Amino acid sequence: MTDSSQNDFIVVSNRLPVDRVIEPDGTAHWRRSPGGLVTALEPVMRASEGAWVGWAGKPDLELEPFTEDGIDLVPVPLSALEVERYYEGFSNDTLWPLYHDVIAAPSYHREWWEAYQVVNQRFADAAAEVAAPGATVWVQDYQLQLVPAMLRAQRPDLVIGFFNHIPFPPYGIFAQLPWRRQIVEGLLGADLIGFQRVADAGNFTRAVRRLYGPTTTKGTSIRVPSPDGGPERVAIAKAFPISIDVASFEELARRPETIERARQIREELGNPTTIMLGVDRLDYTKGIRHRLKAYGELLRDGDIDVGDAVLVQVASPSRERVAAYMQLRDEIELTVGRLNGTYSTISHNAIAYLHHGYPREEMAALYLAADIMLVTALRDGMNLVAKEYVACRHDDDGVLLLSEFAGAADELKNALLINPHDIDGLKESMVKALRMPKKERASRMRSLRRRVRENDVSSWSDSFLSTLRQSADAARSV
Repeated sequence: MTDSSQNDFIVVSNRLPVDRVIEPDGTAHWRRSPGGLVTALEPVMRASEGAWVGWAGKPDLELEPFTEDGIDLVPVPLSALEVERYYEGFSNDTLWPLYHDVIAAPSYHREWWEAYQVVNQRFADAAAEVAAPGATVWVQDYQLQLVPAMLRAQRPDLVIGFFNHIPFPPYGIFAQLPWRRQIVEGLLGADLIGFQRVADAGNFTRAVRRLYGPTTTKGTSIRVPSPDGGPERVAIAKAFPISIDVASFEELARRPETIERARQIREELGNPTTIMLGVDRLDYTKGIRHRLKAYGELLRDGDIDVGDAVLVQVASPSRERVAAYMQLRDEIELTVGRLNGTYSTISHNAIAYLHHGYPREEMAALYLAADIMLVTALRDGMNLVAKEYVACRHDDDGVLLLSEFAGAADELKNALLINPHDIDGLKESMVKALRMPKKERASRMRSLRRRVRENDVSSWSDSFLSTLRQSADAARSV
């Protein structure tokens, strides 16, 4: 680890980009977490003597800063009670449902809010301690919305960016939050506040106008009053749609062993004519229930025959201590069991339901094996699974059904765009995908692949950071 206050680029996120692994003999080591964010930021981290501030993923774990794979890591400790109140409580049972259009009812508890403030301050303190004078700090996501203002209060010399990976709700929904003003004040500590969609950035600027008056915003610019009566700053709120490491997924999908594994998957499923695939965290925002309802009705009406088609649903575990998620798992497993009990034969299941995660290699094979990808999110900041599927389809085949309520729909317009609440419309699109001629499939997929290649995750980070530097320079010249 470099000396304190010597890092020119700091990433602050809820989790560190490594997982702590305990071997059977009790020894512990760190393993890099999968994900596009660390891939995108790694070159910047190395070039700028960067540091990553985050929680190590285990409660009551006190760790000193350390270096792993050439990146300085600054662990932020959380107690078990703080994990319960800040993370499982305020972040995932208050903000998450609120920001996803109240698909599930948010819970508002003052002790959760107090824990959120305390933990955000701890993250801000950790970043302030390791940041060199004039350093750039990039804060990530909804768990840390108070950090920008807390950080600016301590270190006004810093260039501060914030990116919200999930949607930002319309003001009529956001206004339900008892601490709405404090959240907006926290975000306005940043020079640049990034969102997935233009609509999300618009929702945020409208919230600013409602709380601070109609003259505070102009286009993407927001006038931010100084808390001590000093000169105003200018912050920018703008959309930067995130993406994936396209080249990495495509290389993985082209490997002979991946292509062979895709063939084996089809064989293990009984060599059906059509494989439909859903890949989601087990979350109520993903529209898994709507997907199963539509699929069940197609089976009931004879539009799909179990001997010809199968639905593979990968639902990786998520927030299993939160009540809404426990209830969702029970509902999904009950529905899958009912449909399999009604429509499966001795040789063919109607649905292959897999409640666990898979490594990237297996996911690439699944994407290659699937004829139809079902992304039926009720609300999603982006949905990178849609982009991963497209990146893997180097054969220019496959059909993507994509919810218009996912951020990816703004870019992937040659998918079959659907409203997951419209069950009849969803069924019609599934049948259209089943019957789509190969020439049309290839034409649509080539267009989708061009779009995904144009905006990969490196382009996303480069665009954000260059805009951040420009925003900070402009703010300081006011």
